[in-house]
Amino acid sequence: FSNLCGTVYRQGNIVFTPDGSSVLSPVGNRVSVFDLVNNKSRTFAFENRHNISAIALSPDANILVSVDEEGRALLVNFKRGTTLHHFNFKKPVEDIQFSPDGKFIAVTHGPHVQVWKTPNHLLREFAPFVLHRTYTGHHDDVLSIRWSTDSRFFLTTSRDMTARLFTLDPLEGYRPKTFTGHRDIILRAYFSSDHKSIYTVSRDGAVFEWCQKRSERSAEGDSDEEMLSDNEPTGQDAIALTRWGIAKRHYFNQAHTKVTSCTFHPPSNLLVVGFSSGVFGLWELPDFVNIHTLSISQERISSCAISPSGEWLAFGAKKLGQLLVWEWQSESYVLKQQGHYFDMNTLSYSADGQNVATGGDDGKVKVWNTTSGFCFVTFSEHTAAVSTVEFAKQGQVLFSASLDGTVRGYDLIRYRNFRTFTSPTPVQFSALAVDPSGEVVAAGSTDSFEVFMWSVQTGKLLDVLTGHEARISCLAFSPTGNILVSGSWDESVRLWSVFGRSRQVDPFMLGSEVLAVAFRPDGRELAVSTLNGQIAFWDTEKHKQTSLIEGRKDVSGGRKQDDRVTAANSASGKAFNSLAYTADGSCLIGGGNSKYVVIYDAREGVMVKKFQISENLSLDGTEEYLDSRKAGEADIDDRGDESELEDRLDTTLPGARNGDMSKRKYRPEARTKCVRFSPTGRSWAAASTDGLLIYSLDDAITFDPFDLTVDLTPSSILATLQRKEYLKALVMAFRLNEKPLIQRAYESVPPSDINLLARELPVVYVSAMLKFVAGHMESSVHMEFDLLWARALLLAHGRYLRDRSTEFASVFRALQRGISDFQTAIAKTSDENTSTMTYLVDQAKLRGEARKS
Repeated sequence: FSNLCGTVYRQGNIVFTPDGSSVLSPVGNRVSVFDLVNNKSRTFAFENRHNISAIALSPDANILVSVDEEGRALLVNFKRGTTLHHFNFKKPVEDIQFSPDGKFIAVTHGPHVQVWKTPNHLLREFAPFVLHRTYTGHHDDVLSIRWSTDSRFFLTTSRDMTARLFTLDPLEGYRPKTFTGHRDIILRAYFSSDHKSIYTVSRDGAVFEWCQKRSERSAEGDSDEEMLSDNEPTGQDAIALTRWGIAKRHYFNQAHTKVTSCTFHPPSNLLVVGFSSGVFGLWELPDFVNIHTLSISQERISSCAISPSGEWLAFGAKKLGQLLVWEWQSESYVLKQQGHYFDMNTLSYSADGQNVATGGDDGKVKVWNTTSGFCFVTFSEHTAAVSTVEFAKQGQVLFSASLDGTVRGYDLIRYRNFRTFTSPTPVQFSALAVDPSGEVVAAGSTDSFEVFMWSVQTGKLLDVLTGHEARISCLAFSPTGNILVSGSWDESVRLWSVFGRSRQVDPFMLGSEVLAVAFRPDGRELAVSTLNGQIAFWDTEKHKQTSLIEGRKDVSGGRKQDDRVTAANSASGKAFNSLAYTADGSCLIGGGNSKYVVIYDAREGVMVKKFQISENLSLDGTEEYLDSRKAGEADIDDRGDESELEDRLDTTLPGARNGDMSKRKYRPEARTKCVRFSPTGRSWAAASTDGLLIYSLDDAITFDPFDLTVDLTPSSILATLQRKEYLKALVMAFRLNEKPLIQRAYESVPPSDINLLARELPVVYVSAMLKFVAGHMESSVHMEFDLLWARALLLAHGRYLRDRSTEFASVFRALQRGISDFQTAIAKTSDENTSTMTYLVDQAKLRGEARKS
């Protein structure tokens, strides 16, 4: 598993890393990390059993704890992404927080709070979680926990409309302080930076500031404002000894909205609040000055976070799947990403494998960069679900077919919809194919059973192919470009010679409805998937079936909650909806309405590998066997238990304002709607319920052996050079990042060893090495030496650099500039030498003639 695109936020809390450069976001039962500085994203390979409800990262960024809806937690080494331990908190967890010193983890546990000792991320222990204490006192579920900076006290808030102040260790004579007075659920409570004030925020939009009460002998007035103290308690237990009372009451005064999320940044006294209307506000405490209020979403903001420096604000909107990072001082977006609102239906790789286009039920076409994992353009011209997207083989052109009766062409250089193709009578398009030259586009309809062909240049309709008697499910042009194949629910596949004079049509009859077709890259073989779970292989020249794969048992799997029969006997999900060949044509990949994606050896007809796309039990169809004790629970609608009123209502039927009584199925199914191999042959992608899953052969985490060494000093580098350990010295110099040392190590390498060193250089240093070589070229006299290094690095790491060509574009440009400067210098020197040689030869001739005469 390499990455998950297409989903940026599902539910739970967003967390910034301690350095503030990355954001952690829960995507279903996985966790994604968005690097805001280097513009990259990655998704960890580990999976929780259900959708994640809370995550926490330790202050030293070594340990990540992710907790799912059922209270089951994973302890993960954050830097390596490996799971260290599984643990069950036995109750749903609303909030989990590491103490600032990193020694304890506080977890909500129903109306209680449990504090656990932080496990060691370097040792493998049998039972790493050790309970420190359980704290009681609240009468309803605890919603949040906030630690003091010295890690000795923490504040909790609850649904019982109170907040409480607990001490980590028992304090003689201390009873937990209770903060009451709010008229709605208290969402969060915060300490000020000096711990002399406490702020509580409730759902109805009230912020109370708590300070020390005045001593009774000096209390002259009863107003809230006169809360200043005469003799403040001092020492490390000052927070516990303070007599807290309400100093000020503030209100947001946002009409018809409720506070859904908030966060506080003590160093700058900034309070960030997200509302149910999609508006967020920024207030400066204790004066409660509104810095700005902005609408960033159409739906409620379900999570917000602030970076450690206080510059960036991150927001997550659960319903739309949005993740936004906002820089409030410059009022600009650092990151703005949104997945498909409904299911992702289709995907297509660009010719170089750098980009993936996806189409969804929300009518949007999105293009994702496979290296960074970010969506860089969204086309929303379609008014209905997008059924197929396809890149043209040449040029930056993308086509999409939709149920709104249009096929659209997009220019990926200017990012615009440059062509719209329609049929003479309105039809819904279910399939699309683009011929290899990119000049002709064909689309199949669901209702008239015809195939329409248009010219891309003129936009005119070229031909209408008739003959099918049911919905056209798939279309494909042969790689040679002279044959169009169409598959239909009338149990036939037709081969059309669309560009030949004969206009020949060859029907292949199959025993069941056709769901998907795929050409082998050489165009001589056609793979056809049918509803009975078979994959048939046909020779396109001899028009004969060559082999057959029975795939029912391979692809089927998973029993849904309302299935009356076992997974083995269920008829649903036992066919391949999508097929794709590898770049060399040796293997075939298939996916369908089940949790499995299967790779077959196309020649032998045997299964090579089987991938399970999700282990998320929040999805339907991921379990093989159902627990009969819970058999009736599938039919119970548990949305009535939701805390927010708008979540309890269902207004999906037109005109239903107060919710409709129709039975709904709320659990999404684990299924794959489309699978495709990358043209590079090193990765494949699946459009699934979770999003766009990318699996690749390239190991994303590159191990740097020098991460383990500590002794990095200029003298140790020079000693390494004297021992003629050139590679080690070079890498150590890069680690210290001292240019004179890098130059010395670089110029010490014998030219005969350059090829060997370039091959052995760890990939993490390739870009730095190329950048240094490019810079060295500008001022160096060692022309051949630099050129030898450049050639050796490009030969040794060519594929790695090509796959990340956009990332290393600046390095390539610098290298190109250096080489062209060399070329100019050599050409100039050669011209001068040629002139000098000509002059010398002429002089010699003149002298020779003078002597003769």
